[in-house]
Amino acid sequence: MFERFTKDARAVVTGAVEHAERAGSETVDAEHMLLALLDREGSRASFALASVGGAGWLESVREALGEARRRGGLSQADTDALAGLGIDVSEIVARVEEAHGVGAMSGDRAGAGRWSGWSGRRPFSRSAKDVLVRALRVAVGHKDRHVGDEHILLALTTGPGVPAEVLADHGVTYEALTRVLYGGGEAKAG
Repeated sequence: MFERFTKDARAVVTGAVEHAERAGSETVDAEHMLLALLDREGSRASFALASVGGAGWLESVREALGEARRRGGLSQADTDALAGLGIDVSEIVARVEEAHGVGAMSGDRAGAGRWSGWSGRRPFSRSAKDVLVRALRVAVGHKDRHVGDEHILLALTTGPGVPAEVLADHGVTYEALTRVLYGGGEAKAG
């Protein structure tokens, strides 16, 4: 599959691995892919993000991703649903962090790449693999011959979970990106 990826798309995948390593995460997740996309400059995805997201919002997206990670990867919709059941996620996070330190629920482990037997390679989580498959479908749906970083960005907006929610909260939707990238509101591939 990666033979169809452009240089920019491969850079996003590599960047996602680097984000996972820096965080001490055991897997490369969809959130790491979004963070890698936010780092890009001079690509189709960075152009689309700047066009749709506007100025000064990138840090807000990074902060929202960090907050979701602190909540153990729960989206705001998940948090709201639990609140409807009388479960205060922020209280749970506060208690866990009080006992175990800030970020204890994030799943990141300081020094995770240093345990004995660790190969130094992080596997891709189901969410990250799903993004890559959807990116391929998006490219095919738009009749593009290669998978670019813009297809990864579009794929992030179509799936469930934190990246799509955070992007949507900042006005970055599949439809808005499609208008910028393709000049129209074509149907989702996925």
